[in-house]
Amino acid sequence: MIRALYDWTLSLAAHPRALWALAFVAFIESSVFPIPPDVLMIAMIIATPTRAFLIAGVAMVASVAGGMLGYAIGAFAFETVGYPALSALGKGPAVEAFNTRFNDFGFWSVLIAGLTPFPYKVITIMSGWTGLPLMTFVVTSIIARGLRFFIVAALLWKFGAPIRDFIEKRLGLMFTLFVVLLIGGFYVLRYL
Repeated sequence: MIRALYDWTLSLAAHPRALWALAFVAFIESSVFPIPPDVLMIAMIIATPTRAFLIAGVAMVASVAGGMLGYAIGAFAFETVGYPALSALGKGPAVEAFNTRFNDFGFWSVLIAGLTPFPYKVITIMSGWTGLPLMTFVVTSIIARGLRFFIVAALLWKFGAPIRDFIEKRLGLMFTLFVVLLIGGFYVLRYL
């Protein structure tokens, strides 16, 4: 089923209304859809590199808006919608333990999920459920999703199709390493 969704998402890149399709995928991926918008975004930018930053902007705005839907699911419908969605992603058992520590690191949680391969939808729902301040959530989501989508757009704009494999296979790892180094740097500055 995931492969069929992946192929369907990728096929939207050739659609005449691909930007709307990207907005839709980025919106629903932030709360319930399992395929990240990067799949569609990469194909669209390779096809029309001059629109790379417009495509990244659409992905960012729609993703943050979808994140707010995820936040609302967590805040108002966690038991009926949020928990079943997280359970379907295999995250159900960790919900209780995660909740106790989440708001202590809310900014960092949203930043890490927005940049790395960790499912952003998990953090959007958890942010609403744990009562993370909405403004913290929105600002951090804009920063994280903006960095992620605009870095991908810049790499594809500059290097084109040859960088596609790097983005698809290694960029998530690079973002994860960046976040680890960033957090490590703050730790060193604070405690050493």
